Amino acid sequence: MFETLTIEHNGPVATLWMARPEVFNAFNEQLIDELSRACEQLEQDASVRVVVLGGRGPHFSAGADLNWMRRAATASEQDNLEDARRFARMLRALSTLSKPTIARVQGAALGGGTGLAAACDMAVASSDAVFSTSEVKFGIIPAVISPYVLRAIGPRQALRYFQSAERISAERALPLVWCMRWHRWSNWMRLWRPGEALAGGRPAGAKAAKELIAAVQVSRWTSGPWKHGAAHCAPAPHRRGTRRRVGLSRQALARLDETLNPINPQE
Repeated sequence: MFETLTIEHNGPVATLWMARPEVFNAFNEQLIDELSRACEQLEQDASVRVVVLGGRGPHFSAGADLNWMRRAATASEQDNLEDARRFARMLRALSTLSKPTIARVQGAALGGGTGLAAACDMAVASSDAVFSTSEVKFGIIPAVISPYVLRAIGPRQALRYFQSAERISAERALPLVWCMRWHRWSNWMRLWRPGEALAGGRPAGAKAAKELIAAVQVSRWTSGPWKHGAAHCAPAPHRRGTRRRVGLSRQALARLDETLNPINPQE
């Protein structure tokens, strides 16, 4: 049924394995499509209570497949837009699963690989794990993964890492909330303790908890402090010889971020 991934069942826990270790589980059109279909399948399987996302081989995911990126360089704008939409739909399917999701991260989780980890409810990393939003090195931005990375680490940290493309070790990732814990590879089976705890809850309760958090996040940006920042989104009056200003300026983003988030003690 699938060529680029497998699904392994262990009681109520299903592990979704990306199976392209020869290219460090980099994703192309086929893997994106199969991940979307696998999420739909697991959503409908009442016997599955927890979903773990992992990658075969030494690395979780190196992001976009280079051959896929080369094809994109010669594709039409419409084709590239549709590819981005397919990727966005896949991340949304993973993020909106009604069951708890855990990213099992080892080795590289770069670019879209970081996005996959962030789209899960939580992530557990091995001691050799490395995260990076590396898109800026290629002159592009992490647009499709940005909602999930922002949810994981917040706007202040995203402002730094989206622009610097720094590589973040598992130890450094923990206080930044890229992952909930890191461990030596030999201790991996300890992951199943929270996995079993998550599987012990009622499915309707887990679904409602995820919907509650999503609703609170939306409310956070559509009321209260956001109204203060909304004025900065409005286009400036258009005058002859001047350019129309649209969107948030860097200064407005910084002011809004300071309003919404306390100073991070880790910095």
